[in-house]
Amino acid sequence: MPPTLPTPPTPPARPTVAQRRAAYLGELAKGTDHFHEPRRADCPWCGSVRLRTRLRTPDLLQHKPGTFVVDECEDCAHAFQNPRLTTEGLAFYYRDFYENHDSHDSHDSHDSHDGHDSHGEQMGHGQPGQPGEHSKYSSHGEHASFAERTLRSRAGRRRHEAAARAMLPFPEPESWLDVGTGHGHFPAAAKELFTYTAFDGLDPTSRVEKARIAGRVEEAHRGRLPDLVDRLRARYDVVSMFHHLEHSPDPREELRAALAVLRPGGHLLVEVPDPDCAFGALLGKWWVSYCQPQHLHLMPLRNLLDELDELGCSVVSTDRREPHVPYDLTGALALAIGNRLPGGDEPWRPAPPTDLQRTLRTVLTRAATPLLASASVLDHALAPLLRRTRFSNAYRIIARKNSREPFLSP
Repeated sequence: MPPTLPTPPTPPARPTVAQRRAAYLGELAKGTDHFHEPRRADCPWCGSVRLRTRLRTPDLLQHKPGTFVVDECEDCAHAFQNPRLTTEGLAFYYRDFYENHDSHDSHDSHDSHDGHDSHGEQMGHGQPGQPGEHSKYSSHGEHASFAERTLRSRAGRRRHEAAARAMLPFPEPESWLDVGTGHGHFPAAAKELFTYTAFDGLDPTSRVEKARIAGRVEEAHRGRLPDLVDRLRARYDVVSMFHHLEHSPDPREELRAALAVLRPGGHLLVEVPDPDCAFGALLGKWWVSYCQPQHLHLMPLRNLLDELDELGCSVVSTDRREPHVPYDLTGALALAIGNRLPGGDEPWRPAPPTDLQRTLRTVLTRAATPLLASASVLDHALAPLLRRTRFSNAYRIIARKNSREPFLSP
């Protein structure tokens, strides 16, 4: 008689909204100042003390309490969150953020936003404290904000394929590591173009394990790339970072780690939001690439080029046209509408909405759909022109690692 298979354990019951609300309000009773590091007086990129405030904004995506400031260096133009979130703060503001996307197995593999994740517009990457992990307070999608739901669909397989095509002029790699891979949809799309390449994924969350089980990546590396350098050193021909660096507390550390896991002659493929985009000044806090509080750094193209040169790389390609994502007007409208709607039943709000508020939210959300559709049509109609101007919202760099080993000390 065949042995009886053990019954799989029953997953623990998910906390109710009321239970999660009690936990959130308990944390918020201490205020939000403790979620921030002390404000720094100098630029983290060049050390200049000539700073100006570029942006001051609340959380426009999830509407969690708090105010966030983006300062800009008047010498090197590097923009950065100041004061920056602590590890505890990142965990707090990412909680119930990834889970909203995970519940839909989003085709935005670097949801990122970014990202905004997307390729091109990730909604966010997990960083210290692994805030992207499923926490016991996970909402599993039921608390996704109006803007989150609207922006979630802006990336797709065509963007993944376009990003992969950027590497076609170079020798076909044997091995490729996608950093911040999320559910691994980019490697799955790139595999159609690079059929003999082994794609691995790295992500600080359990999403990368799901990507391996789904067959989208061959090996799943869970954690932060700088912490895995010794295990992965000189193993890859290509390392891709799509809208990853802006989420990192230390972009330079990530670059050094990426070069360390590349073989000599290998290529680093980076896409990030462009802080020089004219939409930033035109739309202000409604520009989705600001993505506060998830985006910690916004790096001008010149700064990254100089850094890669310092690390001994040869930049073989830069592009401000193709990486442009036609979503600036749609995103701004979605954020603005989302911040005018009655609040949803998010556990960080003091009380659940009334029946009237729920009804109004549903009616107004449906009424806004034609407006958003029109904005999307306009974004795409203008894209061929805008991507050739300073309204392009992202840039791409491909750099070749030379024989000199990058400096890895912190």
